[in-house]
Amino acid sequence: MNSKKVNEIENQNKETGIPENEEIPVEKHKADNEVETATEERPKSQEEEIKEEVSLEDQINELKDQLLRKAAEFENYKRRTEVYQSELLKYAAESFILKVLPVYNDFERSLSHIKEAKDVDAIKAGLQLVFDKFTKALNEQGVSRMETVGKEFDFNLHEALLQQEVEDAPPNTVIQEVEPGYLYKDKVLKHAKVIVSKEKEETDSNEESENSETK
Repeated sequence: MNSKKVNEIENQNKETGIPENEEIPVEKHKADNEVETATEERPKSQEEEIKEEVSLEDQINELKDQLLRKAAEFENYKRRTEVYQSELLKYAAESFILKVLPVYNDFERSLSHIKEAKDVDAIKAGLQLVFDKFTKALNEQGVSRMETVGKEFDFNLHEALLQQEVEDAPPNTVIQEVEPGYLYKDKVLKHAKVIVSKEKEETDSNEESENSETK
């Protein structure tokens, strides 16, 4: 123990009247420590408890208010989204209609001039222009016409109306298109109605050979 600490203890002993060589009882140390601990752990007053409760209530009310605002914002967003989706579905064909209307107007003008027109070739050329314009509008929307004749029959694309025996095409080949089919992007919009070739039956050749032998 250093000299400074010794001097402090001696001074305290002099003030309290305790001789220098006399030891302080352990019970007294414990009592002093208990007093200090009791002082430090002094229970909170009623006023302090009320202040803490008020503070907690304010925090709870603030959180509730924030939650209500967020719920209202989400509900408004949900309604706006539903309205937008409804209008999007309702007017989904608007862009296509805008592209088709000029074709419709051209066709209408062509019909109005047919009675007065004397040049048949001019009428044909005008109708061809309208047809090409309409085809372009369909292509821009992803609609395309199937190429069927000469292709192998595919039930995913074609609807067979009839089978015919032909010599210049292999069996199961589309030889004639009755109604065209259309694709919308990668989806079949309308199946093509076609006539399909079939293999020539052997009975016919057998009958011919038998007839020739009889003659």
